[in-house]
Amino acid sequence: MKHQAEAYIDIETTGLMYGSSEITVVGIYLVRGSETNFVQFVGKDITPEAILETLEGVDIIYSYNGSRFDLPFIRSQLGINLEYLFHHRDLMYDCWSKNLKGGLKGVEKQVGISRNLPDMNGLEAVKLWWKYVDSFDLEALNKLCEYNKEDVVNLKTLRDILI
Repeated sequence: MKHQAEAYIDIETTGLMYGSSEITVVGIYLVRGSETNFVQFVGKDITPEAILETLEGVDIIYSYNGSRFDLPFIRSQLGINLEYLFHHRDLMYDCWSKNLKGGLKGVEKQVGISRNLPDMNGLEAVKLWWKYVDSFDLEALNKLCEYNKEDVVNLKTLRDILI
């Protein structure tokens, strides 16, 4: 039996505006039955080719607020329309239908998903990126990448709880 291939995606950026901000990190968690693989692209490694190659064979992409943020950002910055190329399910709306409101971290708290970096947020992620860029602080980059990975992997846990 062929297992459906799923991808969970989350991006980090330098800000909230497509036109004036850049994507700094893209995390993709691939799930095929019991087989999983986490892939992350940083800075100049974030290319349309890299993302499309990673998503090859995927049936559905999951995100949290991805239909309003991640996917439009990717389309604007990289010129690839993931919503057109793949089925996409934004878990934020599934959460809303179960009266789970707030950002991803708020919802995680409500359903009991824990984090290694509970105090991190999007603003902190931006600061870590600039710390890395300005002074080549690899510790800042590693923390940013760990934060992104937690976001992405927790999407799968959230989906399992919701569905």
